[in-house]
Amino acid sequence: MTFQPNSPRIKMEARALTLRYGSKVAIREVSLAIPEHRVTAMIGPSGCGKSTFLRSLNRMNDLIPHTHHTGTISLDGMSIHDRNVDVVDLRRRVGMVFQKSNPFPKSIFENVAYGLRVGGLKNKAELAVRVEKSLRGAALWDEVKDRLDDSALGLSGGQQQRLCIARAMAVEPEVLLMDEPASALDPIATAKIEELIYVLKATYTIAIVTHNMQQAARVSDRTAFFYMGELVECGPTEQIFTNPHEKRTEDYVTGKFG
Repeated sequence: MTFQPNSPRIKMEARALTLRYGSKVAIREVSLAIPEHRVTAMIGPSGCGKSTFLRSLNRMNDLIPHTHHTGTISLDGMSIHDRNVDVVDLRRRVGMVFQKSNPFPKSIFENVAYGLRVGGLKNKAELAVRVEKSLRGAALWDEVKDRLDDSALGLSGGQQQRLCIARAMAVEPEVLLMDEPASALDPIATAKIEELIYVLKATYTIAIVTHNMQQAARVSDRTAFFYMGELVECGPTEQIFTNPHEKRTEDYVTGKFG
């Protein structure tokens, strides 16, 4: 995939990635570059491999038995499957926000502080600073600053999802992976998540899976269309939606199938 000289550097890149669950091929020969400080959206019908690809970027698929892959994925030019790679550190650098918000049954403060404590941060003042910074970054601070000791489970769905984004941000990742982060939310909460994604790309490299094509068009700089485990086409979002090169892409974005 070629970029113009003034285009951003490549933060992560998959080359000829094939991943199998046992004998089932989930994605086949996918090569995709994810540029730094941009939002890359992955679209396609259910079961097309887009979430499998996303989870490959921080080796979440390692947790599924009988999973094996061929091909490479690199982060800053280094293979994430190198034997010297610490998977815990990889998942700190490449954070993940899931489709369904999954706050811990702890206070709002402790949800955000959790990863910091696991990482060895014990200084209370520093924890407080980092928690506030993360909640501000997730556009949640003003809504929760007076109830940080309350259970996170008492927040609304949209607030819980932003809390999960704050939790991911607290350990200062370089890449944020988002797997349909707004699919369970109402339109107002969805709009807040989309606004947040737009702001966050100044700091993070973002890859997002969405089944909502309008959302992909609104939030992403580049869009990749997956179909039946293959990457059909990737390009600037406007081009993918208005002038795609592949007929399968055109049929999908115009609603002829999917």
